[in-house]
Amino acid sequence: MYTAVAGARVPIRMWADPQSVEEAAMRQLRNVANLPWVHGVAVMPDVHYGKGATVGSVIAMRDAVSPAAVGVDIGCGMSAVRTSLTAKDLPDDLGALRGRIEAAVPVGFGLHKNPVNTAVVHGVGGWAEFWGAFGDLHPGVQDLRKRAHLQVGSLGGGNHFIEVCLEQGGADEGRVWLMLHSGSRNIGKELAERHIGVARKLPHNADLPDRDLAVFVAGTPEMAAYRRDLFWAQDYAARNRATMVALVKRALAETVPGVRFDDAISCHHNYVAEETYDGVDVLVTRKGAIRAGNGDLGIIPGSMGTGSYIVRGLGNESAFHSASHGAGRRMSRTKAKKMFTSVDLAAQTEGVECRKDAGVVDEIPAAYKDIRTVIEAQTDLVEVVAHLKQVVCVKG
Repeated sequence: MYTAVAGARVPIRMWADPQSVEEAAMRQLRNVANLPWVHGVAVMPDVHYGKGATVGSVIAMRDAVSPAAVGVDIGCGMSAVRTSLTAKDLPDDLGALRGRIEAAVPVGFGLHKNPVNTAVVHGVGGWAEFWGAFGDLHPGVQDLRKRAHLQVGSLGGGNHFIEVCLEQGGADEGRVWLMLHSGSRNIGKELAERHIGVARKLPHNADLPDRDLAVFVAGTPEMAAYRRDLFWAQDYAARNRATMVALVKRALAETVPGVRFDDAISCHHNYVAEETYDGVDVLVTRKGAIRAGNGDLGIIPGSMGTGSYIVRGLGNESAFHSASHGAGRRMSRTKAKKMFTSVDLAAQTEGVECRKDAGVVDEIPAAYKDIRTVIEAQTDLVEVVAHLKQVVCVKG
């Protein structure tokens, strides 16, 4: 159940203990809850401070949207695929499997040498129309078309990952899953930053308590331009993940011939959707949150050493049909690098085939909240379908 925090124009419904949330994040939440366009704010248990708007916040607005409440990695999200394999089918040398995945999917700032053949991405069509719309995007990104093309099917860095996981407990104990987390790569970031810059200069945003909360309002050319680019970038992110899923499936099939795959489960967690609550049509931004409508399947990952959950939404309208997007950080990347070493990382990722060097210490499990606690805090938002634990983790 949520805690209602007063002191703003609309209540802030929190599935986190308000006393445990850093003051900077609470200040952000109060600022957004006082905006004149806001219909409601729901806060997920993985909440933490973010640029402009809080990560783990769900904001419903009438006839307006704040691009910072979407985030700069537009369409960032998750995909997961259950396979026909069990743990005993995997090779003893998981390092070789990790290497095959890394050879198939560029990580970090990497990109493909040539565009991925979209024929490998089954069930996803409309590629010609999708790329045909690129010329309508913001003029400032027109020289990025080639790069955007080559980055389809690439992972990125930070908290993005590809994993091979084993199901924990139940009748499917040891079942192998593939899972990945990524977004709209550089093109989404470039579009987001340009539109945030446009919004800041609009007269109706002049007196906001935080310039990063600047909004576009319905019926304006600026809103129309943002929505066009936003939905294109969300589509790009979904196509990027679908392409990576195809490449990782192929890498596993080359390792274990005969493997079969279920349909992918996919969900955005940095995006905008048109929805209706209390009889009011609103634009819902989920920044670090997934849709959890009644029956919706979603993915809530932990850190690179603690596992993840496949969940089914319960359709809680108080949370605007939402749930958390992951464990959520409990400390900044800078603090994690100061506090931990590669030795700590190796200890906390024991049993996982992954990078254990200083370059990913900021992703150490201890830098994140306890995923089990996060799941327990939202039993009225989702039910657990499967608990997964990674045995291979690829990071940029």
